[in-house]
Amino acid sequence: MNFPLVKLALPFILALTCMPVVAQAPSGNQRTSWLEGWRNMTRSTQAAQPHWMTPLATSTARLRQSFRFDTLHQQAATGNVTNLGGGKGLEFIPTRNTELRISLPPYMLHENPAVPDGWGDIAFRLKYRLLARNEQHGAAIVSAFLSASVPTGTHGNGSSSAVLTPTLAGGKGWGRFDIQATLAGTLPVDDADRLGHSVTSNTAFQYHVRKRIWPEFEINSTFWSGGKNDGKTQTFLTPGVMLGGFRVNHHQSISAGAGFQIAVTSFHKYDHAFIGSVRFSY
Repeated sequence: MNFPLVKLALPFILALTCMPVVAQAPSGNQRTSWLEGWRNMTRSTQAAQPHWMTPLATSTARLRQSFRFDTLHQQAATGNVTNLGGGKGLEFIPTRNTELRISLPPYMLHENPAVPDGWGDIAFRLKYRLLARNEQHGAAIVSAFLSASVPTGTHGNGSSSAVLTPTLAGGKGWGRFDIQATLAGTLPVDDADRLGHSVTSNTAFQYHVRKRIWPEFEINSTFWSGGKNDGKTQTFLTPGVMLGGFRVNHHQSISAGAGFQIAVTSFHKYDHAFIGSVRFSY
């Protein structure tokens, strides 16, 4: 199957991270690389925060520079669904203490012939880091996010309304062990009576084994108010492991991992799901 947006995005990302942009220095006698100056800023920004691995399902409060592609295979009585992309995409640090993510629309594959395949919604996220302490100064971090999705899905594979999602995220580490957590709420711009509102809580418990192995265990819960799921709660337990980062060169590295979501509440939109994740950091 052809996925043109993904194919177009990858060359752009590689070009962005590798192109030799050169600008005139203020003195007029030296030439300096704008790209190297930006990389120095992003390196110092990331050095000031804990160096944990981003969990599979729980968003991290850390600022990241990466391109991420996830795959989710959800198994349910109404038919299995494979989500290619997982709503992830390009993350970059434009200024100190901020991160912007442009999420490519996922492609949804349905095993139920009555439900057509199609693209999901495109989304954007702005993250602002409120507090950061690296491992030498307490290993803690707090950030605030604001995400916005645009109803660009095809064949009913997206939302009927734009949705705003404010989020508070934090984390604390003790040696090789860390806890990362988020609390988020959805605010539909339109059609709120039908869509309702939800509060999502995610918590990841992570341990660093050796140099590049990060086993984890997550608790992922959603609580609905209003809409067709009013008063319902859904919780998944997600064991998994991340491996990385494996250096490609001085600036780039690759990480990958997988996990398995298991429904533990009587209400759940799917029974369980496999999650695979690949991240290209730059």
